[in-house]
Amino acid sequence: MTNSHRIISLIPSATEIVCALGKQDQLVGRSHECDVPSDVASLPICCQPNIDINANSAEINRQVSQRLQDALSIFKVDRQVLANLEPTVIITQTQCDVCAVDLKEVEKTLCETLPTNPQLVACEPHALKDIWSDIRIIGEAIDAKPQAESLIESLVSRLGSLRKKTEAIKKTPRVVCIEWIEPPMSAGNWVPELVDFAGGENLFGSAGQHSPWLDWNNFLKSDPDVIIIVPCGFEIERTKTELEPLLSRPGWQNLSAVKNKRVAIADGHNFFNRPGPRVVDSAEIIAEILHPGEITFGHQGTGWIPHDN
Repeated sequence: MTNSHRIISLIPSATEIVCALGKQDQLVGRSHECDVPSDVASLPICCQPNIDINANSAEINRQVSQRLQDALSIFKVDRQVLANLEPTVIITQTQCDVCAVDLKEVEKTLCETLPTNPQLVACEPHALKDIWSDIRIIGEAIDAKPQAESLIESLVSRLGSLRKKTEAIKKTPRVVCIEWIEPPMSAGNWVPELVDFAGGENLFGSAGQHSPWLDWNNFLKSDPDVIIIVPCGFEIERTKTELEPLLSRPGWQNLSAVKNKRVAIADGHNFFNRPGPRVVDSAEIIAEILHPGEITFGHQGTGWIPHDN
């Protein structure tokens, strides 16, 4: 017999995990970014950003840098909403202060406000193995351990199938995934692993390590075969409006990927930046971009588009 919980998820990926484990009916609150499945939008919002998330990438970077320098949280928790919802489980993460409510902020709120003494689940996804671990941790906290193991098995199986497809293709494009536009940042954490499963050679950013700033001169020297522009938290349409600082940088037009029309824009908000079930969709998106005409999963047009140089 399983227990019924009152779950608040403060990160979109955890919300998707909870729902994939069959416990959506036990969700009582969410973050401002939790939007999948679409009907979670009706849940009360428990936190808001302390920065202007509609600013351009350079301004967002400035605001984030300033708040982190001043040891201020990027997000604020609505303590009254949390108290009213009487949660028994709250899910957040420690991987990135920019991506979710600071763990310290949640702990402070728990101590000061909530009489229900909820269990705090802190995800820490750096690599694919950590995402599987977080699914297990969430599953255990919400009495869904069998469902968690089944979900992990399914995701790992899909990646294995993708690997077989890409290994049959006798070419390995050299890839740079750009995770922020101004200043440029290359994708780290689980993205290099996804590139590998997709049959590419990742040039910048290391698996399991935070995303590094991109040294422009080294980037130009690397002259990648394929460039995937996937800004953290941006959907495709927003990325299209933000590209000018990148496209106007010295040397961009001389890159082989640009000349050969091998630049793609992918959906960071809905796929790449969510360490949850759709991380496998992200690998499939990369495979479609790297191997046009040879691998198709149906993601083009929704998960990614070719960039019209």
